[in-house]
Amino acid sequence: MPYVPPPDLATLSLAEIAALTAQRKLPPVEQWDPQVSGDSLMLIKADGRWFHDGGEIRRPAMVRAFSSLLWRDALRQHWLVTPFEKQAIAVEDAAFQATDVTHRDGALAFGLNTDEIVVAGPDHPLVARGDAETPALYLAVRHGCEARINRSTWLQLVALAADDLTVASRGMRFSLVPQ
Repeated sequence: MPYVPPPDLATLSLAEIAALTAQRKLPPVEQWDPQVSGDSLMLIKADGRWFHDGGEIRRPAMVRAFSSLLWRDALRQHWLVTPFEKQAIAVEDAAFQATDVTHRDGALAFGLNTDEIVVAGPDHPLVARGDAETPALYLAVRHGCEARINRSTWLQLVALAADDLTVASRGMRFSLVPQ
């Protein structure tokens, strides 16, 4: 099946974003409870690059496939989960990178490095960490996993922010700096 890149996020309406999100079929990892576990020998670097056994995974389709199987447990350990086995995966910062944002109809839609679109709101809050000098902003994606908002996307949010450096999405307000 040939790869079809996603459309430019800035050109989409909120309804089109919702339709694209609904079309994406993700594996039901929340329904799986495998008893066998191991080490995947995989690492997601802070810059969003994926590695296996020291070598970079350069095929975006592989990264997209693996990312659909991610789960982070209460101890903050990331796992690749299948119905039969779960394998630990090391993550330096966040499993995903938010690389773009658009503001439509009262909602902030983020494009991720895995070609996914996530709309910030009650199910996908933004959380500011770090300190005022070096803030780090994260978006809840799914199954405990987060996306780190990259610098250019954070600057886009600053341009959209109110005077108190907050942004709104789906009726919720989020600070861009740690409180």
